[in-house]
Amino acid sequence: MQGCRRLVDVGRRQFLRGGALAAAGAAASTLAPTEGSAKPLPARVDYPSTKIGTVAQLKPDAPLDIAYPDKGSPGVLIKLGTRVPGGAGPDGDIVAFSTLCPHKGFPLNYKAADKTLNCPGHYSRFDCERGGQQIVGQATANLPQFALRVAANGDIFAEGVDELIYGRLSNVL
Repeated sequence: MQGCRRLVDVGRRQFLRGGALAAAGAAASTLAPTEGSAKPLPARVDYPSTKIGTVAQLKPDAPLDIAYPDKGSPGVLIKLGTRVPGGAGPDGDIVAFSTLCPHKGFPLNYKAADKTLNCPGHYSRFDCERGGQQIVGQATANLPQFALRVAANGDIFAEGVDELIYGRLSNVL
């Protein structure tokens, strides 16, 4: 019995020593640059600047259906009527979001009474006045919001997305 315990102790020590050496080797290989290798750049997505509407088209709480960053990505452009963080336009109240629920991709519906986008599938709700923040439901991410720019002539351009659109590995195909 005594000899068996020694073998177990030796086995554990060798396992832990081997694991520690493997971890140290892996860390050293990622930190030490090799001759002629460049440090990898962070991933970057170049979004197309796309005209998605005009200020004149928008009425408070009447969403306008759009597609961004491509035709396969439905979204909505909304004039909320009150200035909000991330809002664009002369009143800072124009926002745009993806209308695919980040949980399972169900199409979202706008509810003007509380300025939310709502999922009919699993009842997630997203606050349009707070950048698409999830209020309740099964989703584990906030709603992707589109970065907007309003030109002097009133044209509205989408120029980026702050979260990953449902069902994609990248927001731009």
